[in-house]
Amino acid sequence: MTNEPAPTKKQMDRALIKRIIGLFSPHKPMVAMTMVAVLIGVLFGLAPPYLVKVIIDEGIAQKDLNIIGLYSLYTVLMVLAGAGMTLLYGYWSVIVGQRIMCELRQKLYDHLQNMSLRFFTSTRTGDIQTRLISDVQGVQNVVSNTITDQVSNIAIVVSTLVAMVLMDWRLTLLSVAMVPVFMVIGQRVGNYARDVRKGTQEQTSELNSMMQETLSVSGILLTKTAGDQSLLSQRFAVENKNLSVWQIKSSVVQYLFFGMIRMITQLAPALVYWLAGWLLISRGDTNITVGLLVAFTGLQIRLFFPMSGLLSAQVEIMSSLALFERIFQYLDLPRDIQDRPGAQRRLAEQTQGRIEFKNVEFRYEPESDSPTLADISFVAEPGQLVALVGASGAGKTTLTYLIPRLYDPDSGTIALDDVDLRDVELASLTKLVGAVTQETYLMHTTIAENLRIAKPDATHEELIAACRSAAIHDHIASLPEAYETVVGERGYKLSGGEKQRLAIARAILKNPKILILDEATSALDTHSERLIQASLAELMKGRTTFAIAHRLSTILAADQILVLEKGRIVERGSHGALLARNGVYARLYEQQFSDPEPVEVRS
Repeated sequence: MTNEPAPTKKQMDRALIKRIIGLFSPHKPMVAMTMVAVLIGVLFGLAPPYLVKVIIDEGIAQKDLNIIGLYSLYTVLMVLAGAGMTLLYGYWSVIVGQRIMCELRQKLYDHLQNMSLRFFTSTRTGDIQTRLISDVQGVQNVVSNTITDQVSNIAIVVSTLVAMVLMDWRLTLLSVAMVPVFMVIGQRVGNYARDVRKGTQEQTSELNSMMQETLSVSGILLTKTAGDQSLLSQRFAVENKNLSVWQIKSSVVQYLFFGMIRMITQLAPALVYWLAGWLLISRGDTNITVGLLVAFTGLQIRLFFPMSGLLSAQVEIMSSLALFERIFQYLDLPRDIQDRPGAQRRLAEQTQGRIEFKNVEFRYEPESDSPTLADISFVAEPGQLVALVGASGAGKTTLTYLIPRLYDPDSGTIALDDVDLRDVELASLTKLVGAVTQETYLMHTTIAENLRIAKPDATHEELIAACRSAAIHDHIASLPEAYETVVGERGYKLSGGEKQRLAIARAILKNPKILILDEATSALDTHSERLIQASLAELMKGRTTFAIAHRLSTILAADQILVLEKGRIVERGSHGALLARNGVYARLYEQQFSDPEPVEVRS
């Protein structure tokens, strides 16, 4: 085995730039049209200085109004034509750029959507938001404008240099002598700007993460009821000040760069006037005319502005490489949960719903010594209700996470109708499995839209039927806007019981083949629970159901009860059989169910 040398920064930058250029590949026809428009616009822009020379030397000097009028008209037409082409290629470049940005955002969003739950439990939401919004927005100018501007600037520089040489090679040589100064400034400022841009975005991510955590509804409730607001304010002040420092550095880079560019562009004409005066007075050079000087300095300005544009674009591109690195870093994250080659598409009508665990072992952290689940083996026959029982942290919720493949087991297999879940298309598995989880999550939109997450094409009548079954329709109907009521951030306008009944209605609407109830009635009062027990019983008919619950009614109805302790199944059987064993289940039953109002124990 040979040790290959690590790629250098230049090699990595070349690979990164090649990848950025690859973003333009699907848009080659419009890019080509844009480039043609750029070149035509450059040619139109080259004509006015020559026309001005004729106006001064042959029109004004010779007092010929015809030449003055005719060439002035030509100048106006060339300027208008150049402006029109600039508008056209600018419009096309923006279209190309926005399409690329749209595709990049969509690709990043879709990739993140397909990441496993492990990624989201180990990554701060603020960092994800920063990369998806702020980082992508930060490279927008490079993608939309900089590439086109670079081509335009290069074409202008080359054509203008040719025109300047044709006018006077000596004055051109003096002007070109300043180019190395531009290049040195651009390279040094660009490298520094890249580091500043990366630091700014990382600090922005820190601040966004803190704001997302502390200014959400849950965060505010925490700080107002159990936290110290002054402590959080101090933490925010530190992060805010750090971001301010980075932003000051960014502004200083811009002012320094453009200040030096402005100084050089103002000195250059003065040097040209000095050389022209020396050639004319000391050498008696008759080729130096007023018209030539005016035209040449016009071309010189036309040269320096695109050169400053090339260098500022270099700064922009160098600093944007840091953002592209962050974006591609997320796009390159491997998907640890994905379809195997040849995975089957399973439809509900083709699925019986038999679930079998065979010697399943799972760890949240691969390097952990003790597994979260170990040696899990059981069979849930189609239509059975399997109850999962155990103390908090026993692994009940984790076991149910493996069924829709929120995680994959580290060893062993989980089969659906004797087919390994990893050989079933994830998209179809998602449709086959429905869940009502411990934490009911509602989006900040209407009740109807929250329900249609389960079935996007559901009719209003279907929404009502599902909500009637979940004993929540009457409450919704009593609201001023009924099903169009906006539930607020994370559904905080609704009570815990109302949110959970909406989640149950959502599961009813999805009509899954396999149902997971993770303490689905834990937030309900006794009256509400009785209202939906019959609906849940109806919902569970013909479905394989896994229920994590501590209510006696659910336990009694189970076809089999699995008792978990420290990630292992320590007992299994019916309610009566397990009570007769007088083991772990019997102790849990005594602790949790013997009182008239049992204490809820969550997984």
